[in-house]
Amino acid sequence: MAFTAKDVVTLRERTGVGMMDCKKALTQADGDLEKAVEILREKGLAAAAKKASRIAAEGLVACYTDDAKKVGVVIEVNSETDFVAKNADFQGFVAGCAKTVADTNPADVDALLETNYEGGSSKVADVLRDKILTIGENLKVRRFERYEGITETYIHGGGRIGVMVKFDTTDEAAGTEKFKEFAKDIAMQVAASNPSYNKREEVPAEVLDKEKEILKVQAINEGKPEAIAEKMVAGRVQKFYKENCLIEQVYIKNNDMSVKQYMDSVSKEIGAPISIAKFARFEKGEGLQKREDDFAAEVAKMVK
Repeated sequence: MAFTAKDVVTLRERTGVGMMDCKKALTQADGDLEKAVEILREKGLAAAAKKASRIAAEGLVACYTDDAKKVGVVIEVNSETDFVAKNADFQGFVAGCAKTVADTNPADVDALLETNYEGGSSKVADVLRDKILTIGENLKVRRFERYEGITETYIHGGGRIGVMVKFDTTDEAAGTEKFKEFAKDIAMQVAASNPSYNKREEVPAEVLDKEKEILKVQAINEGKPEAIAEKMVAGRVQKFYKENCLIEQVYIKNNDMSVKQYMDSVSKEIGAPISIAKFARFEKGEGLQKREDDFAAEVAKMVK
């Protein structure tokens, strides 16, 4: 399977590896991008375990919480330029969409577009069209998550990253200042460390199997005999869990403890059980295709 210069740039963006190594990996993988990522990781060149393409799309990630109804929302709405993302009219529209999600619980984005905006007579899709005409850019409601229960939200970088975490605990515990501090800390942890899963039990078997396969090849490529490589995989899988599972991560505000240890200490202090049920983390534009003019500029810069 042939590959293009654009594929080489995409691979470089995802792995941070040099252009020539990316080209060699794509050649070896017959143009298969996913296989090329694996080849670079096996060689120890691409350390990233998660697919992290560079962010190109603009827009805003916003959060909304209704404490009375115990509902939280995180939503992403995209625009063409960062200038529009700073527009008060656009920001107001995003906030209105978040509130509409909280109030009406639409099944998905398509359902949201057919929902009345903030309980009025106009549908979200109609308001969106009006904003596109008024602002003069293409706008798109991309995604949202809505949780019911005890939630905490956090926005970082003026809408670049939005996080929502749902907790299981008692209402009395949730009302304490200590829990509120803990909940905010966990939301900030998710924003900063970008975990893929909440706990190791949530890691899909196929993901774990693929990780073990890559780790074994890495060890063999380091010159280790296969029997030793097998044993090394077990230790490196533990490292995978600590990097990718929220409750096993090192707590960012105290590197001497894990998130779970911090959670257990707070639970003991307030005298009530606490657990993290789930979380959502949106980063503006993640995974979206770069604009072609940006791509052309990038290639021109590299050629120079």
